[in-house]
Amino acid sequence: MPCANCKTYYAADLKACPVCKSGERVSPAVTVRSSVLVSDVCPDPVALEEERERFLREFKSQVFASHLPVNASASLRCVHEENHLSAPEPAAVCQGCYDHLQERVDVLEAALHMDLKEAAQIVYDAVWADPSDSTKTYENAAHALLAELRKRSGVAQVFGLLQPLSD
Repeated sequence: MPCANCKTYYAADLKACPVCKSGERVSPAVTVRSSVLVSDVCPDPVALEEERERFLREFKSQVFASHLPVNASASLRCVHEENHLSAPEPAAVCQGCYDHLQERVDVLEAALHMDLKEAAQIVYDAVWADPSDSTKTYENAAHALLAELRKRSGVAQVFGLLQPLSD
C-alpha cells in the first residue's frame, strides 16, 4: 500500500516511508458508490443554459469593472527566497510549471527509492536470463536495473547513443 502523505509505494517490511518518513499507508484504489440516480442529477437543459448565460454576463461585468492596469516595468520575484543567497532574482518560471516539474521530480525520486530485495531480484533475473554469454552478465544486469528505474519513473526510453555531460 502507498504512503498516505506522499503516495509513494515502499516495501512492506519498512515501518515508515523512505521519502517523507510518514508511518501511515492508504489503500491504492478507493471506490465511491453513489445511490443517486442520473435523472435526479441532470437539470433541465434550457434552465441550465439560462444559468450559464447569466453567470457569464455577471462574470464579464465583474472582470471589466475590476480591471486594474498592469505595470509592465514591475518584475515578479521568486517566491522561494530561501534559495537565494543574495538579492532575489526575477522569476523565470510560472508557479504552474514549477508545480508540474516538482511533481515529476517527486516521481523520479520515488523511483530511486527501490527496495534492496527488488533490485537484487532484478539483477538476479537479468544475469540468469542468458547464461550462455558470461561476458554480458554485468551489462544485462545494469540494463535491466536501468529499465526498471525508467519504467517506475515514467521516463521514456531513449534510442541511440547517449552522450555524457561535459564538466
